[in-house]
Amino acid sequence: MLELADSHIHLDDRAFDGDRDRVLARGAAAGVHTCIVPGVDAASWPRIKRLAEEIPAVRPAYGLHPMYVAQHRPEHLAQLPDWLAEPDTVAVGEIGLDFYVQEADPERQRHYFHAQLQLARERGLPVILHARRALEEIIHTLRRLPGLRGVVHSFSGSEEQARQLWQMGFHLGIGGPVTYERAQRLRRIVARMPLEFLLLETDAPDQPGAGHRGLRNEPAYLTEVLDCVAALRGEDRAALAAATTANVRALFGLDRLAPPHTPVQPPAG
Repeated sequence: MLELADSHIHLDDRAFDGDRDRVLARGAAAGVHTCIVPGVDAASWPRIKRLAEEIPAVRPAYGLHPMYVAQHRPEHLAQLPDWLAEPDTVAVGEIGLDFYVQEADPERQRHYFHAQLQLARERGLPVILHARRALEEIIHTLRRLPGLRGVVHSFSGSEEQARQLWQMGFHLGIGGPVTYERAQRLRRIVARMPLEFLLLETDAPDQPGAGHRGLRNEPAYLTEVLDCVAALRGEDRAALAAATTANVRALFGLDRLAPPHTPVQPPAG
């Protein structure tokens, strides 16, 4: 039986409201034992907390996503420290910068991003970073704030940017995009990157792999990412699953929270 960790999945998303229990059951059958579920806005935090209370393998993170900056308020930033103080919180996220979405004010994004990085430093928590057309600025920002650790989820940068992140101790989250043959640069990076910085993710319900183009993504499909990455690296899939799961557990401090083999269970009822 594989032991897999989905390092980035939005299980609280409304797309799962009709069949979340079946989605979780399929994930467990595929070997997904751990799900890191990041928040995107203040409204998502209570939903994620409930999921974490109902499903032992769900690990919550709380943050304010740059794509939703128009709906973030100062009081949300003021409330965030209380959510981060919850004993099962594993990260500050999903946070970052997104310069692709034209209506997302860059200065407001920077305000919330920098404030959340400071919170992560103060609490010793890793960060889950979203970087779209903004990776260079994010790297420069991280350099000015030594001591941070975390993951750039859905990494899509250059080989040089990847090296700079590894040098700072940051991980790369790799998901469905790597399964597309046209993603040659990403595939080269994944094939050669140090294993200790590699995390697997789905970003479900978004970013399905090539075998599910245009459909809802879900945790069971993490095995397809695993198989693609194992083939690119010429490594055994079970060994790669174990190594990337160990990376997730180490980065997010999961061994302080629960036994290492707690399976995903559907919520009660």
